Amino acid sequence: MMTPVSILIPALNEEENVRAAYERVKAVFDDLPDYEMEIIFTDNHSTDRTFDILSDICAYDDRVRVLRFSRNVGYQKSVLTAYAEARGACSIQLDCDMQDPPELIPEMLDKWRQGYHVVYGIRSSLPDGPIVAMARRAFYALIDAISTDDLPRNAGEFRLTDRRILDQLREVDDRSPYVRGLISGMGFSQIGFEYDRQARTAGASKFPFKAMLGLAIDGMINHSLLPLRLASMLSLFIGTMTFLLMIGYIIGKVVFGADWPAGFATTTILLLLSMTLNAMFLGIMGEYIGRIFLQSKNIGGPVIEAKLNSDPPEMQFKHSKIKAAE
Repeated sequence: MMTPVSILIPALNEEENVRAAYERVKAVFDDLPDYEMEIIFTDNHSTDRTFDILSDICAYDDRVRVLRFSRNVGYQKSVLTAYAEARGACSIQLDCDMQDPPELIPEMLDKWRQGYHVVYGIRSSLPDGPIVAMARRAFYALIDAISTDDLPRNAGEFRLTDRRILDQLREVDDRSPYVRGLISGMGFSQIGFEYDRQARTAGASKFPFKAMLGLAIDGMINHSLLPLRLASMLSLFIGTMTFLLMIGYIIGKVVFGADWPAGFATTTILLLLSMTLNAMFLGIMGEYIGRIFLQSKNIGGPVIEAKLNSDPPEMQFKHSKIKAAE
């Protein structure tokens, strides 16, 4: 019996890439006779011809499934939904622009067969400019340093995930998920392998600086209390210094009779500094409280507008018959 594998590909306005992505993944599995694939495209409410092209692919290949959301739910929610829908013995996440080469899938499957539950790609080189590449690596180093979870450095979304972890991801109810951190934090046996990330095959990136900044904030807040602790420690430090200065002022004035000059500029600077710190600390606490608020509203997850090939007749993706890596 062939081993079923789910390929997860999120897409947003990728009309130039979706067919090429399908063809390259299909070509890889044509050379893997022991494996049976399903491809799950999650269409994040594209406004171009992405969904039309995916519909054409589904019409002649029932191994391809498509989930189209009723609105743009964001990259992380889109990916988490795909993981919940995966029916394979393992899943492999790819970017639609093929910056993560599908031709490395056999190597990932070999490591999975060796007993690893997560196999992730480590980006040894990036096609981005030097500033963006440096910012990415700095973020990976920062979040690894502050997180209580073991988050691998320079590892992106290109990963294989075993069925045991997929079952755990189905139970996740998070309004602001950071999927990379969720999987890393679950433990099990994980291993990385280095690869050179490629340039986009076509089109422009759908992940601008604003989205990358939002992802960085989600990663830090979802997996660390350090920002709150830093705010507390800095407040304690400034409060202690203020108290000592106040004692020094009183001693100088009462004991030594010092005639302190009027310090309008100093007072103004200290007031502005105090207001800035208060605003910063309130902003940090607001990020955490905002996530608690969204979670407490208990609103359902992403709404799926359309499903294509939701139950392929020729596939045998039944969990009771799946032999996952132990």
